[in-house]
Amino acid sequence: MQTTTLKQEFSKYAMLNILGMLGVSCYILADTFFIAQGTGAAGLTALNLAIPAYSLMHGVGLMAGIGGATRYAVCRAQNDPEGVQHAFFHAMLLALCVSAVCIATGVFGVTPLARLLGADTDMLPMTVTYLRVLLCFAPAFLLNDVLTAFVRNDGAPRTAMLGMLLGSLTNIILDYVLVFPCGLGIFGAALATGLSPLIGIAVLSRHLRSGACGFRLRKTRVQPRLISAVCAPGLSALIGELATGFVLLLYNLVILRITGNTGVAAYGVVANLAIVGASIFTGAAQGAQPLVSRCFGHSDTNALRRLFRYAIVLALSIAAALYAAVLLFAQPLAAAFNSQHDPVLGALAVRGLHIYFTGFFCAGVNVVAAGFFSAAGQARQGFTISILRGLVAVIPLLLVLSSLFGMDGVWATFPVVEAATLCVTLVYAARHFRSL
Repeated sequence: MQTTTLKQEFSKYAMLNILGMLGVSCYILADTFFIAQGTGAAGLTALNLAIPAYSLMHGVGLMAGIGGATRYAVCRAQNDPEGVQHAFFHAMLLALCVSAVCIATGVFGVTPLARLLGADTDMLPMTVTYLRVLLCFAPAFLLNDVLTAFVRNDGAPRTAMLGMLLGSLTNIILDYVLVFPCGLGIFGAALATGLSPLIGIAVLSRHLRSGACGFRLRKTRVQPRLISAVCAPGLSALIGELATGFVLLLYNLVILRITGNTGVAAYGVVANLAIVGASIFTGAAQGAQPLVSRCFGHSDTNALRRLFRYAIVLALSIAAALYAAVLLFAQPLAAAFNSQHDPVLGALAVRGLHIYFTGFFCAGVNVVAAGFFSAAGQARQGFTISILRGLVAVIPLLLVLSSLFGMDGVWATFPVVEAATLCVTLVYAARHFRSL
């Protein structure tokens, strides 16, 4: 494969997927903004407490989608039509089974879940409302994630991007309509979020009906070993999302001890803005995945080296742009989510943005490297990077730094964790490319 052609392909896949992921993150921001304007700091706190449940659902969807689509791309490159169909069937089966568990939790176990996530008596009603709606729409979230990954790997990245963008645009419009003119508050925001993936599914289904679609949902015998094979390449994505949810819960509990609900609301501002940055890196990693899997299937080691280099350069460029934006606009960004003009909340959020976003220089490299290793048959390395940056290093460092430096320690945890993980990432990269 010629260098120029590969670079052009990488640019197309990465940028289209980044645009789609930006749309997804924008609807999360829209939720945050409209809830902050419509319900104040209390609604913002409730939203922040409920986000770990969304991270869990989205993580399983990414695992099933990216894992199944990675296997699909490799089987297709190796001319294995039976493997192609098995990959899609088992990915969909996994998504539907997890959806059933989520719905049951939303109907019968949402109040204990809200308490587990840290909701006190004041926050419980809003948190329960948001969680119940979110969990009942689990099939839409998970099936949308699976279809997006398969359509992207089937040579239709524009369709995948269009599905994400239109779903996100629908969410933003419905957010405004349901929260303000309809006066539905946090229930309206949750309903808007739940309806948006249905638009994405409608767009993606056009590809399924076309003659260019390389996969079909055909009933096959369930093979447990294939479910694990489908899950393996997507484990790093799942761990990343699970870790996001768990870490968000841990941050909430630590911040409640230090500064109370105002601190949680400030962290909600920082965390939701950080989702935009994280989504861009995830978009770059997912955009590169179809090309990496294809090159791995063809054993094209030179192309794999170039793709890794392109991804790292892109990640560092994005990190620089994000940090520059935060330095310039931290004050107005924090003010946009501070509808009650609370000076303590505003000051905490601005300070948090300045410290927290330094971590994206290392985080970008870690995210794209974990995605690269998972797509190139090195699922263990991708898993290790993801669980280290998302969980293992976070717990001790958050507890130690918050005890020593208070809220500054909370904000500094993210950059310190990512810097520590980067050391492991560089060792894996050196070993991997020496072995090619």
